[in-house]
Amino acid sequence: MDQVSPGKRPLPPPKTGRGETTRRKILEAAQREIGRRGFAEASVATITAEAGVAQGTFYIYFRSKEDVMRELVLHMGRMLRHHLTEATAKAKDRLDAERLGLRAFLGFVRKNPDLYKVVEESQFVDEAVYRQYYTEFAKGYRIALAAAEKRGEIAPGSSSVATEVRAWMLMGISVFLGQRYGLWDPKAPLEPIVDAAAAMIANGLAPAARPARRK
Repeated sequence: MDQVSPGKRPLPPPKTGRGETTRRKILEAAQREIGRRGFAEASVATITAEAGVAQGTFYIYFRSKEDVMRELVLHMGRMLRHHLTEATAKAKDRLDAERLGLRAFLGFVRKNPDLYKVVEESQFVDEAVYRQYYTEFAKGYRIALAAAEKRGEIAPGSSSVATEVRAWMLMGISVFLGQRYGLWDPKAPLEPIVDAAAAMIANGLAPAARPARRK
């Protein structure tokens, strides 16, 4: 459930299909404008011009530019969680799920760069919704990792804190690889990137054990 305070939640959804289409056009235009210009430079005027609607129409669906930003962040979270659930549905085990999920995430960022930028910039506009975006991901991740530990698919964590830390570390890997190879270098082949990250996740930084010397 969205945890944004009532005063900051978007206005009620439209009651007609035409209204929903208009609202979606405004959201999509805001995504492009904020993604291109940044939140400070984008305005209700530029958003409505991009959407092809009157400025007055904007306020039928949203209270402010900040309102649109919050809705885009929550929308990004819902879209991405659904995308990753589908991408990992046939994973053989947790490590396979990490590989499939990372590849799907990088592909998602490449297809939705403006939306990804919106989420990162939201921390300077409404820290609460930015935190909500990540804490909701962390909650699901923590549950998945704990279940994998019980199935013996990954090494058990030493405590609930360890499982929490693992979830945030794995999320951090995705976030920064998303910036590096989703936004900055979107044409780099994904397989070598995913292979390197998957090896790191599976084996960590410790050197491989050397075979014992024969006497």
